[in-house]
Amino acid sequence: MNRDYIKPDNWSIIEEGFDPENVKSSESLFSIGNGAMGQRANFEEKYTGKTFQGSYIAGIYYPDKTKVGWWKNGYPEYFAKVLNAPNWIGINIEINGESLDLNSCPEVTNFRRELNMKEGWYNRSFEATLQNGTEIAVNVRRFLSLNLDEIGVIKYEITPLNKDSKIVYKPYIDAGVSNEDANWEEKFWEPLEIKKGTNEAFLTAQTFKTHFKVSTFMHNSIFANGENINISASSIDSKQDKIQFTYGTIIGKGQTSSIQKIGGYTVSLNHNNTLSAAEKAIKEAVDKGYDKLLEEQAESWAKIWEMSDITIDGDVKAQQGIRFNIFQLNQTYSGKDSRLNIGPKGFTGEKYGGSTYWDTEAYCIPFYMATKNQEVARNLLTYRYNHLEKAIENAQNNLGFKNGAALYPMVTMNGEECHNEWEITHEEIHRNGAIAFAIYNYHRYTGDYSYIPKKGLEVLIGIARFWHQRANFSKEKNQFVILGVTGPNEYENNVNNNFHTNYIAKWCIDYAVEQIEKVKTDFNTDFCRIIEKTKLTEAEIDEWEKVANNMYFPKSEDLGIFLQQDGFLDKDLIRVKDLDASQRPINQKWSWDRVLRSPYIKQADVLQSFYFFEDHFSKEELKRNFEFYESFTVHESSLSPCVHSIQAALLDKMDMAYAFYLRTSRLDLDDYNKEVEEGCHITSMAGTWMSIVEGFGGMRVKDNSLHFSPKIPKEWEAYSFKINFRNQILTVMVNHDETTFSVDSDADLAIVVNGKETIISKTVTA
Repeated sequence: MNRDYIKPDNWSIIEEGFDPENVKSSESLFSIGNGAMGQRANFEEKYTGKTFQGSYIAGIYYPDKTKVGWWKNGYPEYFAKVLNAPNWIGINIEINGESLDLNSCPEVTNFRRELNMKEGWYNRSFEATLQNGTEIAVNVRRFLSLNLDEIGVIKYEITPLNKDSKIVYKPYIDAGVSNEDANWEEKFWEPLEIKKGTNEAFLTAQTFKTHFKVSTFMHNSIFANGENINISASSIDSKQDKIQFTYGTIIGKGQTSSIQKIGGYTVSLNHNNTLSAAEKAIKEAVDKGYDKLLEEQAESWAKIWEMSDITIDGDVKAQQGIRFNIFQLNQTYSGKDSRLNIGPKGFTGEKYGGSTYWDTEAYCIPFYMATKNQEVARNLLTYRYNHLEKAIENAQNNLGFKNGAALYPMVTMNGEECHNEWEITHEEIHRNGAIAFAIYNYHRYTGDYSYIPKKGLEVLIGIARFWHQRANFSKEKNQFVILGVTGPNEYENNVNNNFHTNYIAKWCIDYAVEQIEKVKTDFNTDFCRIIEKTKLTEAEIDEWEKVANNMYFPKSEDLGIFLQQDGFLDKDLIRVKDLDASQRPINQKWSWDRVLRSPYIKQADVLQSFYFFEDHFSKEELKRNFEFYESFTVHESSLSPCVHSIQAALLDKMDMAYAFYLRTSRLDLDDYNKEVEEGCHITSMAGTWMSIVEGFGGMRVKDNSLHFSPKIPKEWEAYSFKINFRNQILTVMVNHDETTFSVDSDADLAIVVNGKETIISKTVTA
């Protein structure tokens, strides 16, 4: 399979030439979404080759019963699946009596896909010879409206090239779909009702168990040479879970026939009556028409890019990479709804269940804080606050903890734990720390403290209680230890005293105590409410502080580094550069036992603490730990290259920082991990943004001010980005000679550039 087939382009993802081996990967890369729904870039027409059909609706899931070989107490009962939703894009095509199927066409030429990120549409075109000798040219454009987020639009054009032709369109909607990753091959959708009109149809179905109700709909119009010929379906084939219309047309050689199909979903999350909501959605879309909807799509994306774009001059692949990442993040999550979150695959696949991970707090919140208004990031924090009671139940039921200790789930859709790998579910507990850190990070960046007394402090108390109970006192060490964990490096399970886990546990307690005192002093009404609700006492806080003040951190005095865990130096320390390339990636070549005994690190672990808490350590400490641990890191997590890029830039290792940036920005486009056909790595894409803004731009928030230490890779001529800092839009432009800052308001903004305070008023060169 050609892993480097995407054409470099500043604003588009482009594939040229039809290769069946690339189809599933391209279905991921060319996926589209609008925050409310999304879909892989499946062909509308029949395709009998290898394909991964996938359409998804935000917030709709199914609790697929956990399937393991040996059940252990504490396993979650189910693994939440983002559901393959009813298919509305389908349009089977017959030309002169033969089905169009690219897998069986004798010849396919001029095949081209384009995902236009600037305007938010996906286009596919090709010429094909059918087995009956008919030659055709096809052009299909599809988009999911940002403006009307229940609406998707398809314009499918066919031009016979060598003869007059009878073209039959068979648009359909189908609820008889299944997930590729279902544990028990169950059906997830129960059809309830089909309603049909002259050129439109509605199929209402609900999920088993969770009972989400969805009305899937379509409206069809047939055109000849751009004119609506106002024909009705010649036949309608209706089954319990599928409805298909048939339209027959005759078109002359060289002329163009087309179908415009409007479709989408209305869901019970948002509507009491999904059917009437669907009828209303269709009417609004039809009244606007295809051209107006497409125009509005370009306008909506222009507004997004105005704030979130990063420009890179002189390096097309780097430019394409960052825009692809920003585009996918904005397709996945719009920030409108605090019930929703950011799944690791977004709307591009089913792996990981499509649920919420700690990636949101550790990697995504900075992107959304800086490129949108603070309400978007606050909604992400509110999502976790709304799940606090479930986190308390999780700690109580699975770990036997008490008194309101909260363990947030590793994976969730509704606050319940639904990750079915025991060593991750119960041991990768540093996720609790990431959630607390996100509260701190939000206040640090936005200056909005109000979230903490209103909601955040309750979360911090639950998390502090968890760490207090999870640690135990070691008589041998005369310190508190945390045993049996999996740190960010998932290539070590059930280890003792993972440095990052211990460090963030201490920090969480210290931060919670600090905020308790601040809320007590400055927000006493909220403080009294919280104390009444949580039954927190000074005696309990004293017990927390004993743990925090006497936490054990493994360290090697000889090497001058913190140890990833107690036994790390007992491993056979063969560096990655000395590992045979044929053994990579090790997670696909080695047994799990061999992986666990190896020194190889999946992603930043000790270095994750250095990223979160950079100011707690000296630059020399970072250098020693970075050079040691990076040499053992195989970067087989999508979350790995971004942290290493930021830290390499800080250490003036610019060649390394650039290489890591290119890897994180093109992880999916160049399929580094040989798995893009399963879907794109959405949450790590926020790390790509961080690699430029925090890495090369050197942006930090310290002492209530923005700090920058700009650097530029030698491969680039210049780069620029914008950030929304406390409702002031700051533009940063960097080239090899200077850095220019400007603000979009008349109010001055004080920033610190390379250690020197600078007042920004319109445009300043540093």
